Amino acid sequence: MDFDLTDAQQEIVNSVRALCQRFPDEYWRGQDARHEFPHDFYKAVADAGFLGIAIPEQYGGSGLGITEAALVMRELAYAGAMNAASAVHLGIFGLAPVIRYGSEELKQRVLPRAVSGELHFSFAVTEPDAGNDITHIKTFARREGDYYVINGRKVFTTKAQEADKMLLLTRTTPIEKVTKKTDGMSLFLADLDRSAVEVRELKKLGRHAVDTNMLFIDGLRVSAADLVGQEGRGFHMLLDGLNPERILVAAEAIGMGRSALDRAVRYAKERVVFGRPIGQNQAIAHPLADVYAKLEVAELMVFKAAWLFDHQKPCGAEANIAKLRAAEAGFEACDRAVQTLGGYGYMQEYDVERYFRECRMVKIAPVSQEMVLNTISEHVLKLPRSY
Repeated sequence: MDFDLTDAQQEIVNSVRALCQRFPDEYWRGQDARHEFPHDFYKAVADAGFLGIAIPEQYGGSGLGITEAALVMRELAYAGAMNAASAVHLGIFGLAPVIRYGSEELKQRVLPRAVSGELHFSFAVTEPDAGNDITHIKTFARREGDYYVINGRKVFTTKAQEADKMLLLTRTTPIEKVTKKTDGMSLFLADLDRSAVEVRELKKLGRHAVDTNMLFIDGLRVSAADLVGQEGRGFHMLLDGLNPERILVAAEAIGMGRSALDRAVRYAKERVVFGRPIGQNQAIAHPLADVYAKLEVAELMVFKAAWLFDHQKPCGAEANIAKLRAAEAGFEACDRAVQTLGGYGYMQEYDVERYFRECRMVKIAPVSQEMVLNTISEHVLKLPRSY
């Protein structure tokens, strides 16, 4: 086993770090306070070629793996927390079903524009009444000649304010008419047509620079050419995007945790109370050492899962475990950073409160810690299903 980055991978890390230096804490603090999407940052990432890092070369991308994508997302999250990561996250992983199952015409039409940053994407899967039970979504697509007419509701849809297109999961066969409840769903790369889709922003705890929305879809006409793969197999195609998503979110949690930890360590060295730096006290030092160890362990699982995915080996358990442990370690690091800074940690100008707010999300999305444990219980330990 070789745990060293290759020269090419190290160059990716160095390049992302150099890019991020152009967008310091003051930038992210301002974007968050103004609830303003970081368009200039998004453009810089696109111009540097990182949006296409996992897109095949024939469509303008770099044709690299989830390992390289995870390195990019770790560094972006280190620099700008979830405001930075979520601004580009979907563009990097979200098109995996299109790459694997989309028609050549669809890929030629969409992927080069995704790489250039010309197109913004949303991921419209979750629904108000279905939550984690994706099989019970109610959004329905009815075939009418060369088009589908779609009606329904989606929630927790990131970037819908900016998006030109959305990866949209619908039912094309009612659940009561299918043998397996995972059948009868179809995936579309649909235009986010504002004349048929009301986009309503949701107010939330953190990540204020990147919007989260509820969609009201009424009579949206989508060309049959925008169907991804085979009608009725959308759920199975969506699964190809779930493992890389968990891996990248885990990498983002590691990045945020490391950034918060580094800030706490600097403060603990510089802050003098009772005539000594507070980092000299084990009550400060040991918790910081503990979260450092937890981040290290979680990162090993992140890159094991990424390696398995890139080598086309089963990685469902590892991807879920990586997300589980990285979310816990990242959040604990952010929480400990706030505690180390004390009252200053609660103040916006010291930034760790922003990391604390934003890192909380990864324990919920894209899948909750509880659902990860359900998955491991059932599919790894072979225990009876609990839901």
